[in-house]
Amino acid sequence: MEKRIIECVPNFSEGRDMEIIKEITDAVEAVKGVHLLDVDPGKDTNRTVVTFVGGPEVVSEAAFQAVKKASELIDMSKHRGEHPRMGATDVCPLVPVSGITMEETVKYARKLAERIGNELQIPVYCYENAAFEEKRRNLANCREGEYEGLKEKLADPEWKPDFGPARFNERSGATAVAARDFLVAFNVNLNTTSIRRANAIAYDVREKGRPVRKGDPLNDEIIKDEKGNPVMIPGSLKNVKAIGWFLKEYGIAQISMNLTNISVTPVHIAFDEVCRKADDRGIRVTGSELVGLIPLKSLLDAGRFFLLKQQRSTGVSDEELIKIAVRSMGLNDLHHFNPEEKIIEYVMINKEKKERLVAMNLEAFMNETASESPAPGGGSVSSYIGALGVALGTMVANLSSHKRGWDNRWKEFSDWAEKGKKIQNQLLRMVDEDTDAFKGILKAYNLSNKSEEEKLLRKNAVQDATKYAALVPFEVMKTAYSGFELIREMVENGNPASITDAGVGALALRSCIRGAFLNVKINASGLEDKEFAKDLVFNACNLESKAMMEEDAIMKLIDSRICPEEKKKE
Repeated sequence: MEKRIIECVPNFSEGRDMEIIKEITDAVEAVKGVHLLDVDPGKDTNRTVVTFVGGPEVVSEAAFQAVKKASELIDMSKHRGEHPRMGATDVCPLVPVSGITMEETVKYARKLAERIGNELQIPVYCYENAAFEEKRRNLANCREGEYEGLKEKLADPEWKPDFGPARFNERSGATAVAARDFLVAFNVNLNTTSIRRANAIAYDVREKGRPVRKGDPLNDEIIKDEKGNPVMIPGSLKNVKAIGWFLKEYGIAQISMNLTNISVTPVHIAFDEVCRKADDRGIRVTGSELVGLIPLKSLLDAGRFFLLKQQRSTGVSDEELIKIAVRSMGLNDLHHFNPEEKIIEYVMINKEKKERLVAMNLEAFMNETASESPAPGGGSVSSYIGALGVALGTMVANLSSHKRGWDNRWKEFSDWAEKGKKIQNQLLRMVDEDTDAFKGILKAYNLSNKSEEEKLLRKNAVQDATKYAALVPFEVMKTAYSGFELIREMVENGNPASITDAGVGALALRSCIRGAFLNVKINASGLEDKEFAKDLVFNACNLESKAMMEEDAIMKLIDSRICPEEKKKE
């Protein structure tokens, strides 16, 4: 399964005392599995924005520990700063990055808010998607009156906090916890020095749009409605804020955008729309820049978008998709764009890379397999064989997509290549997952078993780890089996010159499935839950039989195509 990752971006009401900030971030980093990405203090605002990512459970724990530490170190009765604020930890939003839905993130946010309220006795308001009522969705409403007006606000039944006591906490104030969409700061570079023209393009695209003016658009008089609010012409992009400004360092104007919901308006759509609006005004876009980090999916989607415009297959590697995205949007225009430093998942992976099998080159993986270390073993190798098998099917799909004379079929084969890429990536992830499962068994056996209670805990841990170690190769079998559909399609309808490549893919999938089945059986034999073990082995056995029939049918089809005279003799 895709790794579950959320981001947390708490804002603390301290931007001048670096020792306090360090103690708070130390509390974050003390939680295993959390990756601290950025610490951004501001002296004038007296506020620090911290960014960290990880699995939802560990991020929630790190967020709580940071809020707790801030409540111990920051005294809001002495705080002064330019930015609106109401608490030592002013806001603490959770943001889904990958493998987790907004609905799930909301649950984690509310659970965190409840824990802060109950254990730290800090009033907590839930905003954005975590809000319990509409008027609290907007952070400005929750923070209205700020710290100085908080005592009076808490006395109003309408503003009873969602969690925690409805009484004034003089030292810590109140905290707002949210689940919100990922926000991307994205700037587009123009071949002009005119701020006015840049602003005109910004008004064209931003959701708020521009005010309606009387007669001449340059006239300063703005038309207002009966309530005195400006009448606006909406821009073309939803969930986008934008302004134009001048970069003195580079001598160019830019459109500076905040994409507040990249699932509605992704970076590639924003870039393309700015290009269109700029062109309408006789201005060219020369490139763009991403401020801060971005989820991997955003750049992969951008790469696919630009490949589809070229009528090229999108079933290529992540690295190739990222290259296409970077080149198409000119992300190298002002600064070198390093995916290892700008993509959230890559920043996380780089810290773990040395321990992962999939980060090894082919020779290193082979040598590690041949060493006296018990892992990687047959399970990891089976999964890798399966990934290679599906990769061969994906290769045939990509070759077919670009075959001369088949131009009208490029999308058909691109879709198959996309399916293949997804399966091979799943199998590749399971190379390490199988080894991790084996290590889990060893870890369980190493638990203390001196007392009766410890013996029971150790026994249960061993059983849980063994069950997981049996389920992982079964998942490998199911995932690999789904690759036969691609292989068969490529043999029947793909590039005839590559039919034997697809055949090798079928052989690899069969070997992967049979190898993984061995691991299912040996781990299931150690389970005390015999009913579960019996059902698992039965289902795995059926899957192995189906795989062998698929492989046999595919090989017969290939033989009939490459050795038709043999078919006649029969």
